[in-house]
Amino acid sequence: MRLSELSEQSGVSTATIKYYLRERLLPAGRHVSATQAEYDESHLRRLRLVRALLQVGRLTVATAREVLAHVDDESLGRTIRLGAALWALPHGPEPDEDAPETATARADVARLLADLGWTTARELGELSPAHRSLVASVATLIRLGYPCDVDYLTQQARVMRRVAVQDLDAMEEFPSEAEQVEAAVASAVLYEPLLTSLRRLAQAEEAAQRYGL
Repeated sequence: MRLSELSEQSGVSTATIKYYLRERLLPAGRHVSATQAEYDESHLRRLRLVRALLQVGRLTVATAREVLAHVDDESLGRTIRLGAALWALPHGPEPDEDAPETATARADVARLLADLGWTTARELGELSPAHRSLVASVATLIRLGYPCDVDYLTQQARVMRRVAVQDLDAMEEFPSEAEQVEAAVASAVLYEPLLTSLRRLAQAEEAAQRYGL
């Protein structure tokens, strides 16, 4: 398809598509002449992902470019490729090493991962932004006096593991590895707000069932 058709099918203006091309967020099309290029379904998929990253994820163009570079890195195995793309996404705060609660939180997270048998998470440790963000979150809860013991974390982690199984099952429905990684990154950006909304609705429903309206 030509640029105008890509714009029509994607709902993205030609000017914006040209901007994405200049910023290397969208791969170049196949040149058919000195002034024209052809685009295909992969460009439509990429436009959807770029819009998810910029509009929903609120990523900067530079961060989005980094995420997409990992998505496109065929030299990496699927697990590393996906992990690198997810690591490049924005995460929560870093642990405050001056706070006395951080050491306790770090020990609790280590015990949690050991109890769960999450070997990869343990081996990566605080190289992982998600690991560091979890430590910071647990430390904040401890400092503010909210319950957050290892038993509570274990129950929450098991729920999230079931969510992860669903995520990867859905990802594997796509035919190519590139599409699978794209889908997983889009899922991380688009479905986290959905999960938050579902949790709040579930809490309201449970409260109504327990206590009435």
